[in-house]
Amino acid sequence: TQSRSSAASDVYKRQTQSTGVFVLFSMSKSMSKKIAIVGSGNIGRSWAIVFIRAGYQACLYDSIDGATENAIKLIEKDLSLLNQHNLLKGRTVEQCISSLSTASDLKYALSGAIYAQESTPENLELKIKVFQEIDEVVGPDTIVGSSTSNIPSSKFTENLKNRSRYLVVHPVNPPHAIPLVELVPAPWTDPKSVDEVKKLLSLVGQQPVVLKKEIVGFLVNRVQYALLAESLRLVEDDVASPEDIDKVVSEGLGKRWSFLGPFSTADLNHPRGLTDLKEIYMPGVRQVLDTQDNTRQIKEETLQKIISAWRQKYPVEDIQNMGLWRNQRLFALAKHQMEEEKKSKD
Repeated sequence: TQSRSSAASDVYKRQTQSTGVFVLFSMSKSMSKKIAIVGSGNIGRSWAIVFIRAGYQACLYDSIDGATENAIKLIEKDLSLLNQHNLLKGRTVEQCISSLSTASDLKYALSGAIYAQESTPENLELKIKVFQEIDEVVGPDTIVGSSTSNIPSSKFTENLKNRSRYLVVHPVNPPHAIPLVELVPAPWTDPKSVDEVKKLLSLVGQQPVVLKKEIVGFLVNRVQYALLAESLRLVEDDVASPEDIDKVVSEGLGKRWSFLGPFSTADLNHPRGLTDLKEIYMPGVRQVLDTQDNTRQIKEETLQKIISAWRQKYPVEDIQNMGLWRNQRLFALAKHQMEEEKKSKD
């Protein structure tokens, strides 16, 4: 990874004591549209990459001292990995870094932003507090999305004066490697706000899907948890080992799912496509579904059995490194899919 100085020789630092703002400026780059990132953890950093890679200015805000400065170092590492796979959309690491700024003042971070992405920890009380703080200082034109993975925004925006511009914008982790994003409006979210966010995310290379109404878990986690629940039950019933159940996806279903959804998969599995599913295979599907009990509580020993199996693979201390390995594989897959899509258009 390049050092800060070698990564951006035309970049200089400026500290503004009155606002507590640390800015990275590029002398040669004109200011583009601003995005505020509230929370500089894993998801916040990844969101910052999504926007700066697309040429936007991103301002990172975090209430924890030193968090944003550390975030920039980690972002630079991720940018270098993306650059190795040619996934910076024609930009350089230096150009991306020059589009980053940090702020210790929430009002300053939000000032002039066309959009803000809240990415604080998954806790309802914290979300209520953070959105109350945002609501007090946000400008009249800023739309705010929350990265929450399970909590409908109606739970933390109901009593806010700017609630028509707030919604859930839930990514799949990490969003700079996986493009899908769920847009979940509250009952009072202005449809124009949803449309604007959808357009913005499409412009920066994400793949937004819009839910017609709020539902706990949204789309991604309802589908994901259904698979996880059945996997847990199969371990608990001693049908197969945790490792073999994991392999069913990594070496089987997941190969198709990297480019096909469940309906496309079913359509291509049968001579008459989904019509065969409806007329021939649905009785078998129902027979399996009838044996699945989502009210069943998974036992503690089942969970511990799976944990023990994975700690034999690698210790807790290596989880961060394994996350980097995961990202590398995702980058390689994204590069391959991008190249294949380009071939199909030629």
